[in-house]
Amino acid sequence: MAQNKFLSIFTPANKQQRQDNFVDYWEFSQRHGGTLFEADQDLAQKRAKLDYFKANPVSLRTPLPDTDAFYRNYVDFVDDVHSIDRMTLMLTSMYKFARHEWVGIKGAWDVVPDMAHSHSIEDKISRVHLAEEFCHWRLFDEMLRTCGLDRVEWQPLSPAKEWIYRQFPKVPGVLMDPPAFVTELMGVTYYFHLHQLFDDILQDEPEVCQRLHELLDEITIDEIAHVGQRRNFIGPIGMKASKMMVRPLYKLFFADIPEVALLFDIEQMVKDGEAFDFNEVPDYMLAQSWIPSYCKA
Repeated sequence: MAQNKFLSIFTPANKQQRQDNFVDYWEFSQRHGGTLFEADQDLAQKRAKLDYFKANPVSLRTPLPDTDAFYRNYVDFVDDVHSIDRMTLMLTSMYKFARHEWVGIKGAWDVVPDMAHSHSIEDKISRVHLAEEFCHWRLFDEMLRTCGLDRVEWQPLSPAKEWIYRQFPKVPGVLMDPPAFVTELMGVTYYFHLHQLFDDILQDEPEVCQRLHELLDEITIDEIAHVGQRRNFIGPIGMKASKMMVRPLYKLFFADIPEVALLFDIEQMVKDGEAFDFNEVPDYMLAQSWIPSYCKA
C-alpha cells in the first residue's frame, strides 16, 4: 500500500510553525494571483484567465429546454423542487452557493484593512484572499453564461442574513477563525462533488463539460490553498472545535439550498470534510496550490 503524502487538515501546529507558513503562503499568493487591483477587487492573473475564457466561448449543443424554470427559481425556489430537471437544479444550486460567497466577501471587504493599512502579513493575506473570492464569483457567473444564462442578477440575501454576513468579520479571531476555516473546507468539498456532477449531467455536452471543469478548476485550486491558509490561523484547541463544527455547519448551510439534497449525498460531503487530508486531490491541482508544511507526511 502506498504511503499517504499528506496528513489531516486538522493536524495541530504550534505558533512558530503557523507563522512560518504565513510567510510561505504570502510568497505563494503573490506568484499565484499576481498584481492586486484593489479598486476593482481583482487580481492580474485571475483577470487574464477570465478574459481568455470570455474570448474563447463555448456553448451548449442543445440549449436548456426551459430557461424560465431557472429564472423563476434561481434566487428562491417557487416551484416544486422535485419537478425541475437535474441540469437546472445544478445551475440554481451553483448560483445560490456563489451568492452566499459573494455576500460574505462583500461584508468582509469593508472590514478587512486595505493594503495601504495592512501592517501585518495576516492582514495582507486576508485582503488578497478576498480579491480571489471576488474572482471566483466572476468565474461562477461565467459558468452560468456558458450554459446560456446571461440574464442572471446577483441579488442580496434577506436583510437578516446580510446583517449576519456583515457582522461576522468583526467577531474576534478566536471565535471567527474556526467557522471561517470550516466554510472554506465546505467550499472545497462542494467543488469536488460538483466536478463529479458535471461528468454525470453533461455527458452529451463534452465542450461545455470541459469548460465548466476548467472554470471550476480555477476556483478549486485557490480554495485548496485557502483551506490551508484559514487553518493556519487556528491553534490546537481551535482545531478541535473546528472539527466538531463540520457536521452542523455543512448541514445548516446546505439546508438553505434545497436542491443540494437532490443532487448530492450531503452525509458523504460531511464525511469528506471531516476526513480531508489532501491525498485525494489530483496532482495537477496540488502542483498549482498550497499546503501547510505541517500537513505534509
